[in-house]
Amino acid sequence: MTTAFTPYELGGIRLANRIVMAPMTRSRAYGPGQSPTDLMATYYAQRASAGLIVTEGTQPSAVGQGYPDTPGIHSAEQVTAWRKVTDAVHAEGGVIFLQLMHTGRVGHPSLTGRTPVGPSAVTATGQVYTHEGPQDFVTPDELTETEIAQTIADFAAAARNAVRAGFDGVELHGANGYLIHQFLAPNSNRRTDAWGGSPQRRIRFAVESAKAVAEAIGGDKVGFRVSPGNPYNDIDESDRADMEATYTALVDALAPLGLAYLHQMEAAGIRGLVARLRKAWPGTFVLNPFTGTEPTGPDALALIKDGTADLIAYGALFLANPDLPARLTAGGPFNTPDRATSFGGDHQGYTDYPALG
Repeated sequence: MTTAFTPYELGGIRLANRIVMAPMTRSRAYGPGQSPTDLMATYYAQRASAGLIVTEGTQPSAVGQGYPDTPGIHSAEQVTAWRKVTDAVHAEGGVIFLQLMHTGRVGHPSLTGRTPVGPSAVTATGQVYTHEGPQDFVTPDELTETEIAQTIADFAAAARNAVRAGFDGVELHGANGYLIHQFLAPNSNRRTDAWGGSPQRRIRFAVESAKAVAEAIGGDKVGFRVSPGNPYNDIDESDRADMEATYTALVDALAPLGLAYLHQMEAAGIRGLVARLRKAWPGTFVLNPFTGTEPTGPDALALIKDGTADLIAYGALFLANPDLPARLTAGGPFNTPDRATSFGGDHQGYTDYPALG
């Protein structure tokens, strides 16, 4: 019987198990120009027993940064610094993909010195955390056709940089209200040109970005993350028919690209859509069954046995349990995540969670 602890072949790479470390923002890129640090290398190496690590969201360009001290992959110094991370993970036998996250309208000029950008000049309701504390979202600049093309090129260049830095692949972040998701959602994308309007036009930016990245490094090194129905960062996909049409069209358009995997973060009440997208997707299907209440727990392992997903992604539980596969095998015990140390800070709540004795 296939279980979470059965090895898996992903694009020609052997994964030791089917447990994925989900991408989690930690805001500790204190190196020059938002570069990773030696402490980050330690953090990821501690978690190398995951079948696959997907890193925290990493900006493909300077304007793509939305939070303090998140890492980039658009400069030579960042590439060099990331190499320490990948070398450390590979030395422990791990596999690691870099998540490419352009935050779009989620951000603030105090972080980058630039006005955030988005598919439309629509201000998100809410606030973003900055070095000066929480601040209201600002109205983004609407991307022009030329700027859209440059942003897609930035994703491709960042993917090439990731390969140079030693990553086994990249994941495009099309979820959680960031730029790609903003193009998918009708409340944040109010364009009337070829990049907005119908579901078929709203998926265009996502598809063109995936094509460009696949052409740059090979589709078998590219994952794509979605979160249909997730309202995070003021996304409204409450029109169920439109949402299902959008994500069905997206999966159908991505399927021929030969991508490494589709990674779905599950919103509450959409297990039916999860099943339909899983059936429509021809390759590896990763599920993060986190619905915004409790962290994904051991019971999620059953979703591999019953065929709901090929791989299961864990977030908070991996944050607090660097040896999570061993703990899941043993049935626990599990360290409790300390929410107060999730973002920023030093080694506390980062590299000091104990492993099993």
